[in-house]
Parts: sequence; C-alpha cells; structure tokens
Amino acid sequence: MSTFGTHFRVTTYGESHCLSVGCIVDGVPPGMELTEADIQPQMTRRRPGQSAITTPRNEKDKVEIQSGTEFGVTLGTPIGMRVMNENQRPKDYGNSTMDLYPRPSHADWTYLEKYGVKASSGGGRSSARETIGRVAAGAIAEKYLKLAHGIEIVAFTSSVGHEQLYPATADHPTPSTNPEFLKLIDEITREKVDEFLPVRCPDEQANDRMADLIAKYKQKEDSIGGNVTCVIRNVPSGLGEPCFDKMEAKLAHAMLSIPATKGFEIGSGFGGTRVPGSIHNDPFIVAPAPTGSAAASGAARAGIPRPRLTTKTNNSGGIQGGITNGAHIYFTVGFKPAATIGQSQATATYNETEGVLEAKGRHDPCVVPRAIPIVEAMAALVIMDALMAQNARQATRSLLPPLPNVISVQAAKRADEAAREEQQTINVETKN
Repeated sequence: MSTFGTHFRVTTYGESHCLSVGCIVDGVPPGMELTEADIQPQMTRRRPGQSAITTPRNEKDKVEIQSGTEFGVTLGTPIGMRVMNENQRPKDYGNSTMDLYPRPSHADWTYLEKYGVKASSGGGRSSARETIGRVAAGAIAEKYLKLAHGIEIVAFTSSVGHEQLYPATADHPTPSTNPEFLKLIDEITREKVDEFLPVRCPDEQANDRMADLIAKYKQKEDSIGGNVTCVIRNVPSGLGEPCFDKMEAKLAHAMLSIPATKGFEIGSGFGGTRVPGSIHNDPFIVAPAPTGSAAASGAARAGIPRPRLTTKTNNSGGIQGGITNGAHIYFTVGFKPAATIGQSQATATYNETEGVLEAKGRHDPCVVPRAIPIVEAMAALVIMDALMAQNARQATRSLLPPLPNVISVQAAKRADEAAREEQQTINVETKN
C-alpha cells in the first residue's frame, strides 16, 4: 500500500512521469514552526542532476506545502505537499523496443502481473520519483525529533561495488568492533558527508575510488550497487513495540520499501555472527549527561530524563529485545545496481518471444549517493511513529497510582529472606 506509519501516517502519490508527486502527512504535532525552507534542503540532496555520475534528468524538485499550516505554523491537520514534474520525457519510453520488453530486474513485468496494467513511461510507482513524498514527510518528522529530543540522523555511502569504507578483516569482521567506524558514527554530520560529493563517502581516498568506479560503469552504459550506512543519535530508550513491531523490524520494513534495496543489517549485522558472545555482549555503564543538541532539546528543557544506563560497546546497534536502549542506532542498507542500463540485453518480450532490449532514458549508474536522504527520511518516520506510540503509553501510565519501585521491592524481599535464614541459623546454633 502507499501509506506508512500508525500514529504519524504518510501517504505518497505520483508516478515517474505524471504532473506531480507528493504526499499527505497526518499526525503532525500542532504548533511547530514549519515552512518549505525546512523541507527543501533534503529535497535538493535527493534531486537528480547533481553531478556527472547521476541521472541527467533536470528537476528542481521544489516542494510546495498545500495544507496543514498557517502563518508558518502547523495546525495539527493533514499536511499536503507536492513537487511538480517539470522535466518529463515520457517519449524516451515510446520506442519500439521499450514498448515490447519488460526491463530485466525492473518492476515492469511484476506491476503488469499484479494490476493488469502499468504506467506506459518510466517505472510508474516503482520509480525513485515516488520517494520525493517520503523525503518531504521525513523532513517534517526530523524537525520535530530534533526540537523535542535533539535526535540526529546522518547517512553516508559505505561501499560501492567492491570498494568499501571499512572492509571486513580477521580482527574486525564487523564495523561494530572497529574503533574508526565507531568514532565516525559518533561525530559524522550531514555537512561533512556533503563535502564528499558526488559519492558522499566521508573519506577522501575511499570516496575517490568509489567515484572512479561509478564513472567506469557509466562509461560502459552499465550500473553498480552499494551500501548506505545510517546512524541515529540521541534516541530515547523504550521505543519499539514487541513482538512484531520491534524497532529493528520497523526499520527493516522502512528501508526495504525503498526502491532498489536488497539487504538490511543492524548493529554488528552478519559480521557479528563470527564474533563470540564474550566479545559481542554489550556491558552496561552509567550514561553520561547529554551534550550538544540533546542537552538543548525540548525533552531536556521539560525535565524528561535521559537513559540512566548505556552500553560500553554497541554491537546491538542501540536496540535490545526490539526496544531502543539509548545508545546510537546504526544500520546498513544494500542497494542493487540500477536495472535500466544502456547495454543491449538478451531477454523476452511481453508476447513471450526472445529478443534484444536496448533501453533508452536517463538513469543513475549508481543509486547509492542519491539514496542517502531517502534512508534518512525513512529512519525519521520510523522513530517519529515509535516515539508517538511510546508517548501515548506514558500518558496513560501517568493517570495510574504510582507503582512501587520493582527493583527496590525485590531487593527488600531478598533482604528479608536473608534475615530470616540468618535468624534460623542463630536459633539452631543456640538450641545446640
């Protein structure tokens, strides 16, 4: 379906070559300052035509708020947003070969099988143009999360093809044990990531290698995939709804709904399976006082306590039992090579005859750099929805009489039992 979320609900609309694309966002808290200027930066980071190694489609992707705000303040009512498709070229798809052939590994065939009809140009709803609505909605969620809790979400390119930012080694089969990676996710900012355009890998040498690799595939009219890593900082503990809506399950759902995704791993991921439990376990330590945006957040000003404990290591990726523990959440999303390439491909027509497809159009040789704001947006939507669910739970709990401190009650019970055992021992010794 085209709606994501339960409490913070986002419905996107539009196809790759229709008049406009956009979304309706329901559940936005009232009274928050919001204008197009809050949303446009992420739209610009996602837009096509950013460099020589992205699609040359020229779209401004200028967002317009249609409803839900007045005088730059949210009303609490649904917010409608749209972006006009200005550089449509559906004629690119109206040639003899692309009319006859479903593109290999694209959604042309599966959409036709499901609906019995499909958009005649571009990818329709399977196109990355659909993600414009996600990014716009995610920008709204991010603004609230930043104001309310100082939450920061930053994604970056961690691999393209065989070129990796932190390749696995015998000592570090997973980045979660690599001190350089842990330092990076603790400090990385979007501004720093964007210093490494067009690839957005925050390491000069790795970034250059990845850029060269993408350029080589573009020259051959081919494509290549890669990974996006994302970190979410200053997340309150207690978010996530076990058993089926665990935080990592919702993040996986969100990320794998993005076009071209083929993999998701959180925390130590698959590399963590090669680490013994004595190393993989995350010991608890006393949490430091919040600093920076977390200290200045609405939660801090309202006296909402930060987590009392954190973990010395973070192989869990900030989530245990499907619930956030207050440590950084980090995960990686795998993107396949773009399906539409300029090379001739032997395949079959819709009419079940073999032939050769020579695809036309404007397409990314690697979707990873432009996917970064989409990953950030979907992460924001998941955290926002989980936060609103937990706030509802806390609000209902506050109406009940306070419960005794369970840990104190258990400790007192154990102390009483120990005292009784000691007294019984004394009585036995006295009797003897």
